[in-house]
Amino acid sequence: MKIIRSSWLPFLLGIVFIIAILNKAMFSSGEKIKTSPDEKPQWHAPDINLLPETADGDTIRYGRELIVNTSKYFGPHGTIASITNGMNCQNCHVEAGTKAFGNSFSAVASTYPKYRERSGIVESIEFRINDCMQRSLNGKPIDSTSKEMKAMVAYLKWLGKDVKHGEKPYGSNAELPFLTRAADPQQGKTIYGIKCMRCHGSNGEGEIDFDSMGYRYPPLWGNNSYNNAAGLYRISRLAAFIKYNMPFDQTQASPQLSDEEAWDVAAFISSQQRPEKKFPEDWPKIESKPPDYPYGPYSDNFSEQQHKYGPFIPIRNAKEKKSAAIK
Repeated sequence: MKIIRSSWLPFLLGIVFIIAILNKAMFSSGEKIKTSPDEKPQWHAPDINLLPETADGDTIRYGRELIVNTSKYFGPHGTIASITNGMNCQNCHVEAGTKAFGNSFSAVASTYPKYRERSGIVESIEFRINDCMQRSLNGKPIDSTSKEMKAMVAYLKWLGKDVKHGEKPYGSNAELPFLTRAADPQQGKTIYGIKCMRCHGSNGEGEIDFDSMGYRYPPLWGNNSYNNAAGLYRISRLAAFIKYNMPFDQTQASPQLSDEEAWDVAAFISSQQRPEKKFPEDWPKIESKPPDYPYGPYSDNFSEQQHKYGPFIPIRNAKEKKSAAIK
């Protein structure tokens, strides 16, 4: 055994020497170690439990409370006003806006005020909050100078306090590639019955959480859901949200739905009846409407049906071609 070990020792030392030489050559040539595509910088929300017991800390905590339990204060039986449909901001902005790919608030402080094509103006954080109050919560705006508005703004700014101006952290937006076909509401209905109905109900009615005066699982259509002017009514927005966050007990690393299934479920949900609210000032430049905006007029010749369900690639290509021709 000693003879065998002695004969192997020079060989092993030689391998170690060769590896050391190769590593030195790689680093001296300036080559960088490649990382996995998934190894991207993750944004982590500051810890609400570390806020000091100060007036500013209380304001931020109250802002978070309003995001989590919006209905308690502004729902049908709200303690401040009865001006919304009973949903909570957290129903769309997961974990009080702290979850990556869950409509997080990570980029709010770093990007607002900003110009948005939908309104055609430079929007403040206050304007954007009231936009959600009117669309996603199908309600009325609140006073921009109120204690509640100041608290929500303070919370959003506190969440993004470590994000550099103009930057959007990884996971602040969620997008899916367009399908090469139209999204199919009928296929989506089948998937909904298997994956979604257990929480959101057979009629999309959701599940009331009686302890918080809001919804544990929000209604996806019907009179108490978001209206047709909300961002999630666009199926590209809804499909991406579904893909990364639904069913609620999935992990983002192991999604339960394929991209196609997410698109089809989104098409089914968006095909159902919901409150209608008109904002005639939306999209003052019709050429800036996204491919999946379901209401005309348009600057192209594609139908409202195709703008709602797709296929969207021809619409996008036509838009890009037209834009290039103008330049």
